Amino acid sequence: MNVTAHLVLAVLTVLFLAATGISFVRIAHGFVRSFSFPRLQILALTVVLAGFTIWLVDDPQWLWTLLAGQAIVAIVQAACILQFTPLRPRQSERFDGPDDAPNVVSILSSNVKMSNRDYGRTVQIARDANPDIALFMEVDQAWTDALAPIGEGRPHQVVQPLDNAYGMALYSRLELADVQVQDLIMDEVPSIIATVTLRDGRSFRLYCVHPEPPVPHIDSAGRDGELMQVAHLVDKDEMPAVVCGDLNDVAWSHTTRLFQRLSGLLDPRIGRGFYSSFDARFWFLRWPLDHLFHDARFRLVSMRRLPYTGSDHFPMYFSLALTQSTGDSAPPPEKDETDLEESREIREEARELDRDAIGVDWEK
Repeated sequence: MNVTAHLVLAVLTVLFLAATGISFVRIAHGFVRSFSFPRLQILALTVVLAGFTIWLVDDPQWLWTLLAGQAIVAIVQAACILQFTPLRPRQSERFDGPDDAPNVVSILSSNVKMSNRDYGRTVQIARDANPDIALFMEVDQAWTDALAPIGEGRPHQVVQPLDNAYGMALYSRLELADVQVQDLIMDEVPSIIATVTLRDGRSFRLYCVHPEPPVPHIDSAGRDGELMQVAHLVDKDEMPAVVCGDLNDVAWSHTTRLFQRLSGLLDPRIGRGFYSSFDARFWFLRWPLDHLFHDARFRLVSMRRLPYTGSDHFPMYFSLALTQSTGDSAPPPEKDETDLEESREIREEARELDRDAIGVDWEK
């Protein structure tokens, strides 16, 4: 066979093996964390690579060596994302009542991308979706001005515009109480916490979060610490909880799975699909970053990815029904002492950070 082709196949196999192994390293750095994101892409490329290997390699020893390495990559990557396919049982139970029942709440979560100035498309999609609660992230003053029409009919509002891509705006037609806007870990990276009262009079706690992105040349301690802090708050909260927003972490990462074990919240993606929300601009480079996690007392009414708005994120729409019991939902594994210790260490490391939050210039 062609020596160059032989070498290319071997190098690519080694690179995919290395990328797969690095994704499991517990180092809070963007370079390391980034390898957890493209599992579906690596899996697809590995399958293609195996096809070329079978076609081009005629030496049996090299053929089986390369295929063995590629099989390891494919099996590991597939195992990590398998739970987000219909091959696994659904974690969130389906609601069998009417969509407009008084115990139902609909939530729109949209990272608008601050530099995106296509305000009209975002406003129109929000109007079409017509959620009870609309959450927008990366809003500056220009964006909050443009989103004013969303506030019509949604009198309960928390608007925090910022110029650093961490501004948030929350609009609700349901009553909000005990509203807090907190920088949980990093300065000028706010989260919104509020008590929402449903039409049937029952209440739940809503946590709206948008931690730092995992940038390849900077640590990811800020993001990891905020996710652990939110999980800690939810675990102590006796009210049913919903956490939503751009978590800047993929659904299958170790950090997100740890967040689930600590908080006890369910992921409606499990058993249903990827619902990849980023990057909206490139169909071949997408993964699920915009999430909603909910208490087991909620049932899922619907979940869908909304159309492109000019942002690098697709908006996500969720509808949930708050019920009296946990039903037959499949909860995440119970947290153990190892999880608690890891969470404490992550939060302590984040609080010791001596740097500003990653800002709008990180992509330059």
